[in-house]
Amino acid sequence: MYNIFSLIFKYLFIFIIYYFMFSIIRLIYLDIKGIKASPLEKDTYLKLINRKDSLPFKIQEVYNLEDSITIGRSNENDVIIKDPYISKKHLSIVKDEEEYYLEDLNSANGTYLNGDRLMDAVKLKNGDRIQFGQIEFLFVNQN
Repeated sequence: MYNIFSLIFKYLFIFIIYYFMFSIIRLIYLDIKGIKASPLEKDTYLKLINRKDSLPFKIQEVYNLEDSITIGRSNENDVIIKDPYISKKHLSIVKDEEEYYLEDLNSANGTYLNGDRLMDAVKLKNGDRIQFGQIEFLFVNQN
């Protein structure tokens, strides 16, 4: 009788180990599958400087820039960020003659470029830091 229980527990233990290894391999596969394409495929993008896990709302690491985008809490924006310190329509980035311009859209808490509050539209250059609400982005333009 003891031998039968020993044999059953032995195979049960081996099954549990293989199931555990399968679960870990599956999680690694799903994690790798979930990684999006590299931002380097696009020439111009906003890169999040903050630690993503330190923010109390969902946000992407990278936002590719096309001709123009608006950022704010409202669902009408191109980039929607549910930060309570961001206005419904907070700022816009517009491409004009191969240059990008940042403009604050009369937001309550303001938009800061390299630590200075924006009062008018400003031309962006590679490496500029854009801060609004609890968020700080790095403007990357590889042209």
